[in-house]
Amino acid sequence: METLQKICLVVTIVGALNWGLIGLFNFNLVEAIFGELTVMSQIIYILVGITGLINIGILFKHLDYD
Repeated sequence: METLQKICLVVTIVGALNWGLIGLFNFNLVEAIFGELTVMSQIIYILVGITGLINIGILFKHLDYD
């Protein structure tokens, strides 16, 4: 499960960086790469949303570094 959470965290960070680009420069990286409102861009947005939900589990997971 830890590997899945790390992958999800990376996808969520990429999504957050995209939102930062939109807010700062009005530049949408996903649309620049995959096109505006294409099936692929919608899949990317859905994946970022799902990974965000999965990352909620990080808030409730106790990490033991012993």
